[in-house]
Order: sequence, then C-alpha cells, then structure tokens
Amino acid sequence: MVTLQDIQAARERLRTALRPTPCPASDYFTEKTDCAVVYFKLENLQRTGAFKERGALNKLLTLTDDEKRRGVIAASAGNHAQGVAYHARRLGIRATIVMPERTPLIKVTRTRDDYGARVVLKGANFDEAYAEALRIQAAENLVFVHPFNDAHVIAGQGTIGLELLEQCPDLDLVVVPVGGGGLISGVAVALKESNPRIQVVGVQASTIASMKASLDAGKRTELTAAGTTIADGIAVKVPGELTFEHVRKYVDAVVTVDEEEIAAAILMLLEQEKSVAEGAGATGLAALINGRIPQAKGKRVAIIIGGGNIDMNVISRIIERGLVKAGRLVQLEVRLPDRPGMLARLTTQIAEMRANVVDLHHDRAFSKAGLGEATVEVMLETTGHAHIQELMAALESQGWQVART
Repeated sequence: MVTLQDIQAARERLRTALRPTPCPASDYFTEKTDCAVVYFKLENLQRTGAFKERGALNKLLTLTDDEKRRGVIAASAGNHAQGVAYHARRLGIRATIVMPERTPLIKVTRTRDDYGARVVLKGANFDEAYAEALRIQAAENLVFVHPFNDAHVIAGQGTIGLELLEQCPDLDLVVVPVGGGGLISGVAVALKESNPRIQVVGVQASTIASMKASLDAGKRTELTAAGTTIADGIAVKVPGELTFEHVRKYVDAVVTVDEEEIAAAILMLLEQEKSVAEGAGATGLAALINGRIPQAKGKRVAIIIGGGNIDMNVISRIIERGLVKAGRLVQLEVRLPDRPGMLARLTTQIAEMRANVVDLHHDRAFSKAGLGEATVEVMLETTGHAHIQELMAALESQGWQVART
C-alpha cells in the first residue's frame, strides 16, 4: 500500500518541475448548491492539461539508468500518454504510447507531434490498448509505466491531496473522478492519513462504472458489457489490483452520473467558471449539481477538475445541445400560405418577438404541406423556454401551424 510518506517523497521529487495548481472558491456554485463553499482544484491547468503528469513524472524519476536507456511504454486514453511523453522528452527517455483508436484527436496530436512520442493506435478502448502495450513491451524490452496500478504513479497523483490540505485546510469533502483508480487512491491516502475526518467521494460515468461495480461485488469486477462515454479519460473496464485495495480502505463512496449530466457540467464550467473541462474532469461537478452527493450539504467541498483535453468538435456539440436544453436555441417548423410576402411576414414577426434567425429553409416541393402551402424550418436563438412559448403563440396567432422539431 502507498503511504503518506511515499506521497510526501513524491512531492519533493516533483517540486521543481510542477507548480501547484490553483484551487479557487466558486461563488456561483456555492450559491447554487447547499454546500458551505465549493472549491475547484484546477488540474486542467497543468502543462499537459491534466493531473496525469504528476504520477508519470514521479515514476520516471524513480527509474534506474538502465531502465531509462531501454525506454518506456504506456497505454492511455490520452492524458497519461501526454504526461509520460512530455516528461520523458524532458528527461531524454524514449517513449512509446499505445492509445485506443477513438482517442480524441487533440490528445493524439499533442502526444505525437508536440511531445515527440511514438504513438500506436490500437483497440476500441483502454483495455485493448493496454493489451497491445504489454505485447510491445515484451517484444522490445521496454519499461511499462502503468496509468494507475503502480505505487509511484499513485504517490504522484496523491500530491494533489497534499496541496488541497494547504490551500483549503478546513475541507470537509473532496470529490474525485474515478477510472482505474490511481487519482482517487493517492488523494485519499494523502487526505485520510492527514485528516481522517475529510470524506472522499469518487465519481464514475454510469456507462462504465467498473470501480463501483467492484466495490458492490466486494472484489475486482470486469465489465463485459461496458458502454461508451464522453468521459473517455475514465473509461476503464476493470480497476487495478492496487487501486481497488486503496479505494476499499480509504474512499467513503463512489457514485455515478449519466452522459447528459456530464455534458451539462462541461457547459456550466465553461459558462460560469470560464474553465474548460473534458468529460472525466467534469464528473465531480455533475455529481454535486444532480444531488448524487447528499452528504455534501452544508460542507466545504473541493471538486478535482482532472483535465481539460477535450476535442473542439465535442465542445461544439455540447454547447449546441446545452443551448437547446436551456431553451436558448430552438428549431420550429411553420406551415404558412405559399403567397408572395409570407416569408417576409414570418421573419418580421420573429424579429418583433426578439428572436434571432440562425438558419432558415423554405420548402415547397418536399414538405408534407398541402397545395398552396409551404413549410419553413427555422432555427432561432431565444432567451429561454418561456420566450419560445411566447414566440410560438405569436406565430400561431397569424393562423400558421407551428411545431417544434
């Protein structure tokens, strides 16, 4: 088991290479929840965009000269890959990274092009990439740097816990994303061995909650029918042997959140905190906002934003879906007489109702409207659901048929 002394030693190794990340209080989310204070530990501000470089660097700094000469290999959905690749390059160590084929492009290009690692894309998920990495390791006699099931990696991640104790000495509860369990293992050891009163709660995506399933079963359990998730950084089908024992000993609870809740949390962090979080990094906020952590009520809570390496196309889709859900973007189908000037009347009415046209399609030939009618599909920016209802009522008052699509 990793000890508090191991984590303290890791912090001394990392001190000159990694700066502590900020942990500001959030006025907005403190007001929106029943917590006394909500803090965000911003690991998305690390050089490689995620907490993973703490454990990766601690591991690399413990290698022997012979191991450094042989080179290292890792399997990762992206963040561990970047941490290993970046610091291996700094230390003059050759690095090979095996990543799942569906890893976000931003993580692949940064690992390969920015940090100089050899990247191998293999498998549909982390576990298949991991199997390929083990094969290459044996064939090329490389040193394996595990993303979570390694004592030095766990100790490196645990340095976050030491920083939290200094930045927020009166903390009651810490919320941590959970995949394989390396982050929560290290953080829980640091917190519980320093102040057992502090609660530690892990959060997983409900589609692939292997740690929760393992805790419920009382033993490590592999998910044979795991789904996909936008929280790709924590998409692990079976937790590590070492991490499972740490979680079972130190962690108070593990809860889950669904995909819509994760997407909404990403959008809220963007809009309210001006902070970019990837899916895994936003799970803690998703759990708090959606009532998955009732024990947080009235407590001083820190949420670890584990990473911010998210594909811009994914952000774009999340923003659009979030705007639709909030009633700030709507698509209407309006059926109106096919006469000159009717389209102008429609857009005038929309303008008078203070809605903004984003896109408009006027269809005669392929719509289901009757002869002498036309269908107009119009996408609008609105201020909310009440505004949409007012707008639809105004259009219907003109004698037009209106429906949301």
